[in-house]
Amino acid sequence: MALAIAHSRGLDGLSAPPVTVEVHLASGLPIFTLVGLPDTEVKEARDRVRAAIVNSGFDFPSKRITVNLAPADLPKESGRFDLPIALGMLAASGQIPASALNDCEFAGELSLSGELRPIRGALAMALQTAGSGKTFILPEESAREAALIGSGNILAARSLLEVCAHICGRAMLPGPAPVDSENQPIFPDLNEVRGQSQAKRALEVAAAGGHSLLMIGPPGSGKSMLAARLPGLMPMLDGEAAKASAAVLSLVGQFRPEAFGVRPYRQPHHTASAVALVGGGNPPRPGEISLAHQGVLFLDELPQFDRKVLETLREPLESGHIHIARAARHARFPAEFQLVAAMNPCPCGFSGHSNGKCRCTPDQIARYRGKLSGPFLDRIDLLIEVPAVPVDALGGAGDGESSASVRCRVEAALARQRERQGRANARLTAKEVDTLCQPDEAGSRLLKQASVQLDLSARAWHRILKVARTVADLADSASIRAHHVAEAIQYRRLSGG
Repeated sequence: MALAIAHSRGLDGLSAPPVTVEVHLASGLPIFTLVGLPDTEVKEARDRVRAAIVNSGFDFPSKRITVNLAPADLPKESGRFDLPIALGMLAASGQIPASALNDCEFAGELSLSGELRPIRGALAMALQTAGSGKTFILPEESAREAALIGSGNILAARSLLEVCAHICGRAMLPGPAPVDSENQPIFPDLNEVRGQSQAKRALEVAAAGGHSLLMIGPPGSGKSMLAARLPGLMPMLDGEAAKASAAVLSLVGQFRPEAFGVRPYRQPHHTASAVALVGGGNPPRPGEISLAHQGVLFLDELPQFDRKVLETLREPLESGHIHIARAARHARFPAEFQLVAAMNPCPCGFSGHSNGKCRCTPDQIARYRGKLSGPFLDRIDLLIEVPAVPVDALGGAGDGESSASVRCRVEAALARQRERQGRANARLTAKEVDTLCQPDEAGSRLLKQASVQLDLSARAWHRILKVARTVADLADSASIRAHHVAEAIQYRRLSGG
């Protein structure tokens, strides 16, 4: 009888609880039993591990093999347990020293040849491993991703044979290769957008305060162009925000190390389901709103989304996180995203256009706009019209400021917000709005007058104050004045209160 223990990590939302891989060899008929609540991917490890061990030049034990993945009540998924299972077998059969497994944690999927393939969630697992003091051995590509947490206990391996050589002390594994930061994605420049000075200003305000934005205009007016340029107006992510964003993308295998610190930009199609946006499945995985964490979620053709899908955005817009509850599993994912949406003014798209092509009836327009509920619109900070661009403005060079110059003002405004309250204005609580966003006397009178005329809700009142605070920050003003409030009110005219 022989017993060996290897250490690994599971995934439960963004958490990576430790998993102990126990391998027991006993006399009897050759059989390979895998227990510990494994899913289909984990069960298939029996065939991958057998082939990988043999093709790496080791002997596969002709024993009664029992592999236990503890704790037993934690569901295990994906092929990340292939490597610790194989190492446990080799240690239990005496082909590698079992004591050398105690100081390391392992994760990696094995090919039939013994090569290591990358896994999902490497960065999330590395965040948890950093506090354990153990060395974390990962496939080469996954190690580059995990090394971004700044921990020095990450090693990269290309095959099972390399890991065994390291454990036996014959050849030490290297650290992950450095990430090439020169090829970071660059978002398109704002000066490429013709005209639309008001929309550009609204985009700057949205970037400076983390505010949500809805653009209404005819087809071809530049709504999608404006939305695609919003991430370029925002500063690069750093510190914990960059790690949190990367960890969420890592869970679904969509993170690229060279894009570390770049704000994500997600644009789901209008046929996306509620689960696609919110997240779900078994085990629960993040949806588009979490994949856009610390970045931008762009919803084009907003009324074409199912109304139930849009209503699921209400809670995360307020709270900044999403809690997925299923019968057997619960998961909590961050969802601090900036919502940017675009829609046509009517079904045909040309209501109010100078060409007079619109033939939609008032009832058709009302039904079209009625797809967006009042509570949903109430949670959007900025609502602007994006008119058609005149023909004269389409020719010649681009006009307006570049993204770089606008980003300088945005960074300065965000620096004031971090110094004052530690986060963007859009994330202020009601109590903080009362203390930090009070306008002067003239501004208060103007806001009260607008509240009566526009029939503003309490939520809309608070959102106007937050936007006014951002406008004042862009102007480097310590106080909120009447013209700051007036600009903020201008961005609520389409909400209907």
